[in-house]
Amino acid sequence: MFSKTTEYAIRATIFIAKKSTGQNKLGIEEIADAIDSPRSFTGKILQLLTRDNKIVSSVRGPNGGFFITDKAKKLPVFAILEATGESEVLKKCVMGLKMCSETQPCPMHIQYKVIKNELLNLFTTKTIEQLASEIKEGAVYLNNKKKRI
Repeated sequence: MFSKTTEYAIRATIFIAKKSTGQNKLGIEEIADAIDSPRSFTGKILQLLTRDNKIVSSVRGPNGGFFITDKAKKLPVFAILEATGESEVLKKCVMGLKMCSETQPCPMHIQYKVIKNELLNLFTTKTIEQLASEIKEGAVYLNNKKKRI
């Protein structure tokens, strides 16, 4: 449904929210390993997420790294989609038709409209903090490895 960039961005943000604090910042290697992403690709994704410190924050230097503020943890997951430029994915026609609408529907419009609204609701109401909490509780996984993070 989403690009690899967005998939990794969501996983990285959740991992950072789960593991970091203002005093405990995470390095790129740790993040890349935890989300099962190539290091260089993770670096590019973190650049998107740290833009204007809206979602993820970073500090340079020997005690530097990535962290997420309490304010950013309260953001909906949709903010990550906006940061990666994929917020429109949930709003477009499932078949990619530009003219698809209520008056000119594609063959899947009526059924997909319900699903699309549910997805939009999920991504705009579920917060980064909620997803990180679910991982802390051990109810869900964040990577393809058998180990929990």
